[in-house]
Amino acid sequence: MSVRIEKVDLPGIGTRHDLLTDGGRRVSVVSHRDGERDLALFDVDDPDASSESVALTDDEAAALADLLGSSVTMSRLTSLAGDAEGLFTEQLALPTDSPYLNRPLGDTKARTRTRVSIVALVRGDKVIPSPTPAEVLRPGDVIVAVGIREGLDLLARIVANGPD
Repeated sequence: MSVRIEKVDLPGIGTRHDLLTDGGRRVSVVSHRDGERDLALFDVDDPDASSESVALTDDEAAALADLLGSSVTMSRLTSLAGDAEGLFTEQLALPTDSPYLNRPLGDTKARTRTRVSIVALVRGDKVIPSPTPAEVLRPGDVIVAVGIREGLDLLARIVANGPD
């Protein structure tokens, strides 16, 4: 699977990066010299004519990038586990009364106790890939873990109730 991205210089404006989809659509990000950016969709019949354009603030562009990134990361992790017999990817919502709430992830000793790897934390629409043991668990966090069924079940019990 290859993705084609083209860069087009726009004299006096900035640059445009085009993503060409398998369906023949051109989706572009126009980066203006003044720092503004627009997301644009182009007509299938006329690839030079923009059918829609949306101006994005820095925060909106970052949120969109996070949203797309977290969605792709989660689907890739899920497909990875599907390829290995006995290996599962699971999303565990941190319980609101977890003894590990507002404590570093390392306090769970998850890998040592369960042989499960915590590969990401999802915090709202942001993904924190490969969280370090120092990453503090926050209300609403979702733990993304990879391991065998027994280890994942044990991890769920540990984050809910503490160690046995």
